[in-house]
Amino acid sequence: MSKPLDRWKLHRLAVDRLRLFSQFPRRSTSKRMLILSERGDICHAQLFPFFDYSRALRAECRLSVRELPLSHFMRGSNPYRTDVDVVCLQTWFDLDETRLIALISKIKATWPDGKLVYLDWFAPLDLRYAEALNPHIGAYVKKQTFRELGQYGVETIGDTNLTDYYCRRYGLNLPTTRFSMPIGFQEKLVLGSGFEYSPTIKRLVQRPPGMDRRKIDLHARVVARGAEWYARMRSEASEKAASLAGRFEIAHSGRISYSRYIDELRSSKLCFSPFGYGEICWRDFEAMSTGALLLKPDVSHLRTANELFKPYETYVPLRWDFEDLDEKVAYYAKNDAERTKIARHAYDLVAGIYQPQKFLNGTRPLLGLLGIANLA
Repeated sequence: MSKPLDRWKLHRLAVDRLRLFSQFPRRSTSKRMLILSERGDICHAQLFPFFDYSRALRAECRLSVRELPLSHFMRGSNPYRTDVDVVCLQTWFDLDETRLIALISKIKATWPDGKLVYLDWFAPLDLRYAEALNPHIGAYVKKQTFRELGQYGVETIGDTNLTDYYCRRYGLNLPTTRFSMPIGFQEKLVLGSGFEYSPTIKRLVQRPPGMDRRKIDLHARVVARGAEWYARMRSEASEKAASLAGRFEIAHSGRISYSRYIDELRSSKLCFSPFGYGEICWRDFEAMSTGALLLKPDVSHLRTANELFKPYETYVPLRWDFEDLDEKVAYYAKNDAERTKIARHAYDLVAGIYQPQKFLNGTRPLLGLLGIANLA
């Protein structure tokens, strides 16, 4: 019997390379969920647990899940012309409303009885398609939201709360934006899996980290290319970290392979993870999975499905301007017991999500909203 990670590799090979799409089982009492997916590791992280725990979903929720790349469906290549109970849709984030609604119409014409779910895999917190999608969907799955939903609908410089903050900080000009939350949308908004559920993180947590003999004080390899606000923010983060090089052992310059990058994290006391285009990054969970204490700009304004970001319990929050990086590196690099306690707790929580029942319990709100599973 193949291992879960092997099954995922075989699934990706079948879907992406061989274009082999397994059919749904014959109708009995089970429900059918089809995911129209986009390409890329970030998109696939949203899908991974549905296939990793597909057997548990069939056994406990009587739900069968299949995947069809959205590009295939748009070209008219659709092997799933049978009835489908739920259609989950991923799209890129640059669709205008006209194209989005045309896509919705095509899906509804193909599966008129299927309930539609939008899988928002985007890094930022905004709900840019909420108004357009609200009349058409039964659920909207987001990896993270504002803890206070009243923050939606606030005008920002640029598209997000991050562009707003860093444009103000650096004096940059972007058009202002307001993405409102329409009436009735909140009841459809569901928290779902993010970077923490992925084949990469699952592979990392299978090797529990040792907490001793960590020679690198601070791991801070930060790439600073991209949009102007992003590049400025990441460059500032990199410069702040580099300024500590005379006092601490820091890994921060040069290009290295991913395997060496992970080896460095396993040898690091601390990992500095500034924001990306959204607050949560791969690096956050790479650090937690390898035993490096995560230093990260404060994310107390977020809600996530697994609530893995607990200040001074699973990570150490920083100011968004990084002005306290120096003092927190100095403190936690020397306080081994406190650093180890937080890092170990973070690892235990991330490793703990890889239990079938944990994912099933986290998915029941979505399935209950769709009438697939009882919430009890």
